[in-house]
Amino acid sequence: MLPRRSSAERSIQELQLVSQSLPNLYLADPDVQLMLQVARGDTAAFEALMLKYQDRLIGFFYHLVRDRTMAEDMAQDVFLRVYRSRERYSAKARFSTWLFRIAHNLASNQRRGLARRKEVPLGGNADVGNSNYSNDENLAEKSALMPTRMIDSRETRDIVREAIDSLSERQKTAVLLHKFEGMSYQDIGDIMDLNIVAVKSLLSRARRRLKEVLERHI
Repeated sequence: MLPRRSSAERSIQELQLVSQSLPNLYLADPDVQLMLQVARGDTAAFEALMLKYQDRLIGFFYHLVRDRTMAEDMAQDVFLRVYRSRERYSAKARFSTWLFRIAHNLASNQRRGLARRKEVPLGGNADVGNSNYSNDENLAEKSALMPTRMIDSRETRDIVREAIDSLSERQKTAVLLHKFEGMSYQDIGDIMDLNIVAVKSLLSRARRRLKEVLERHI
């Protein structure tokens, strides 16, 4: 007769079983599957991921640095880091979460570098292509904060840009990830190294700030 296991032993075994099953959640992500193919040397899979995420990364960076060329360079740097780390890749998160964590860390490092050199991007009028980020108005629309009165498109762009640029970098990052990438509070927390309560607080402050700026023009 086998000895009875203690409740502590049963709890440990249950935790081990849960831990072993967690990677399967991420293996269902088709982009994780592509990245696993990349890890095995499949260049076509890497090109497929670049095609899917390139414009999204450029748009993400453009809203942070307001410079098209810099945004393109940063997106390229992200893919370079992804490719260089391919042999060490393991599916510990959805691919998009892992990718945008790399992008967030790169943007943070870029801002620190700019601060040290005191080079603040002035923000040009460069178009950011056909991605979801192509118009500043989208950010306010997705936040349901657009002014209700009729204003022309040029004035709208100026107003919304002012509102977006009034956000802190952390607020802006959280809003971009939540409204454009459709990421959950948990995903945003994983990317920005925050707990869910902190993410909710960050987004709430961002919405209040956007509302304050936009209401001046109503």
